[in-house]
Amino acid sequence: MRIATAAAFLALAIPAVAYAHHGWSSYDASRPMVVTGPVVSSTYGNPHGSLEIRHEGALWSVVLAPPSRMTARGLSADMIAEGREVTVEGYPRKDGTPEIRAERITAEGKTIELR
Repeated sequence: MRIATAAAFLALAIPAVAYAHHGWSSYDASRPMVVTGPVVSSTYGNPHGSLEIRHEGALWSVVLAPPSRMTARGLSADMIAEGREVTVEGYPRKDGTPEIRAERITAEGKTIELR
């Protein structure tokens, strides 16, 4: 009985976890774009970093790479700290939400590939 209960729980939990983390299919790779502006807030944590930047009067959410990849490629948390100016190249969400999946970022004059 316990095995059946555990199996049922896993069958329900795994899709929920997968759904909670957005997939890349929600971004439009046919419409690359560039946003530039000051960082309003940033996180440098797992499963990936994120930013909010002010671009042309709108607040844009930016999905970055995992911290281990950013560190390995030379992007430190300090480079994307609040108040820093950054340029992000990537793909916008298909549903029009002001969010971009970053492919590369330029901070402190250095361009870092994230994917």
